[in-house]
Amino acid sequence: MRAMFGYLWRFINGIRRVIVNLVFFSVLAAVLIFLFHDEEPIVVPDNAILEVNPVGTLVEELTYKDPLAQFFDRAFHQQDDRPEVLVTDLVKSIENATNDERIGAIHLDLSALFPSGINKLKMVGQALQKFREAGKLVIASGDFYNQQQYYLASYADKVYLNPMGSVELDGFNYTQLYFKDLLDKLKINPHIFKAGKYKSAVEPFIRNNMSDEAREANQALYGEMWQSFVADIEANRDISPMITSGSLSDYETAFTEANADTAKMALNTGLVDALLTRSELRAELINLSGYDEDEESYRKIGFQQYLHAPSVEQILPDKDKPQIAVVVARGQIVNGSMKPGMIGGDSTAALLRKARLDENTKAVVLRIDSPGGSSFASEIIRQEVLELKKAGIPVIASMSSVAASGGYWIAASADQIWAAPTTITGSIGVFGMFFTVEDSLNAIGVHADTVQTTDMQPITNVTALPEQQQAILQRSVENAYQKFLNIVADGRGMSVEAVDDIAQGRVWTGRQALERGLVDHLGDYDDAIQAAAKLAELDDYRVKTIKQDVSTRFKWMMELSSVASTLLPDAGQANANNWLVQQAQQLFDSAAPLGHFNDPQGVYSYCALCLQPR
Repeated sequence: MRAMFGYLWRFINGIRRVIVNLVFFSVLAAVLIFLFHDEEPIVVPDNAILEVNPVGTLVEELTYKDPLAQFFDRAFHQQDDRPEVLVTDLVKSIENATNDERIGAIHLDLSALFPSGINKLKMVGQALQKFREAGKLVIASGDFYNQQQYYLASYADKVYLNPMGSVELDGFNYTQLYFKDLLDKLKINPHIFKAGKYKSAVEPFIRNNMSDEAREANQALYGEMWQSFVADIEANRDISPMITSGSLSDYETAFTEANADTAKMALNTGLVDALLTRSELRAELINLSGYDEDEESYRKIGFQQYLHAPSVEQILPDKDKPQIAVVVARGQIVNGSMKPGMIGGDSTAALLRKARLDENTKAVVLRIDSPGGSSFASEIIRQEVLELKKAGIPVIASMSSVAASGGYWIAASADQIWAAPTTITGSIGVFGMFFTVEDSLNAIGVHADTVQTTDMQPITNVTALPEQQQAILQRSVENAYQKFLNIVADGRGMSVEAVDDIAQGRVWTGRQALERGLVDHLGDYDDAIQAAAKLAELDDYRVKTIKQDVSTRFKWMMELSSVASTLLPDAGQANANNWLVQQAQQLFDSAAPLGHFNDPQGVYSYCALCLQPR
């Protein structure tokens, strides 16, 4: 027996040494590559085509990822299942190419673009429009287009489709899973406290379907967004009304006229300009730009690579110029400090404070892309907005795709609020929620008993909560709602009663919010920057994004990861059209916020339906 365990231990120890050695030599190789690699300058070919091929979701801020983990992902060909593209990078590359004589055209390859906020797509589309106005050509091609991909493709001069492909244009939908019956079967008791007639974030745990109020709000929200979406496409292209009417009969007629050929239907109805195979497309792009013998393809440069190429006229920012500071608040709002991709009450407040204490800061743009979260964390951030205003620094709240619930809370006290027409905003309401499993435990023979020194029952998951304490918690939530109403009323110059009429947890588009006085202007990020400059009376200024301070070690690891991305083969392109992946991601997105609910008082201002329409 002793000998057997000895052999087993030697086997396990051998495996351990192999793994440790693999990790050690991988890190050593990475360090040697980083130290001795001579980076070749990026060359932009003459008459090149800028390859705009975003992989992932367009975002305002990249989610933090450990640089060493990124390096090993590339080294071992691990694919990122939730890739992201910084929308400002995409826009900047197109803007730079507009005035660059080396770039003759843009090729849009949108096959790996994940569903993204309409306003972000429009920002890219407007940059493409300016590129075309400069007399340059934009070509979009694809085997298939989902509707977000097609929206962006509609800004091109020419839209091509594979003869075996199709274009999806079937409207927005919002599907919510409901768990009441499941919780009943598991004998789990949800305790729900809310304020706001339309605050539907808690409905999945107490119902099996949408309430009438939630259905009314959702239908109005997505109907408005779809109308705006279709209007933009129709403004870009001459499309048959049979495709944009939303009528199944019209669609069937167009489908029948094309002999059930989806690609031919897209051509007949004006969705695309021509049906081209990949070889035919490649030949057309070669004719347009010329042949690159090294690449054995057309002359091109990827947009990410182009961003790091030397500019024709490279102007370094003047650090002594007065600045408009930009603070990005993207993600769920939680208590404490968080890395980019989540909004920490402490960490985002620290960024606003950092901007305020910089003597060059003359105005601040708070760029919000958030469905909300912790009410306490939201208030910590708003208090820093008030400190900026006390210091005489104007604050502009600029709403991206979503600025609802807590996302609206942090915007409410700004000097001006700007939203895109399709921004999801409002949702002024609060709720509290927790679950107890005393009935589940009783059913399997597990019981809990407590000794306590006061009448106040401890809130645990294993004991029931007395009705009197439930009433206290409900009143606490109602009090938080009243504070929210007061904050909005004070910030917007409205009466509390007027705010209450349009609050109640109801969600609005940016256009609807403008009509109701919740925002001041409709516009995008650039409009907000210009508004900030006007308020600060600035003619000559620079724009600086305020970021979290990072250690020297982190900077070194980021540089190492950057070198790795150049030298190591890519892990491959994410499949944005994988139905199973999309469904699993949607389910994860619906459930993930629960894991981050950490408000110290258990009170949340969160918008559950603020996922992007699909």
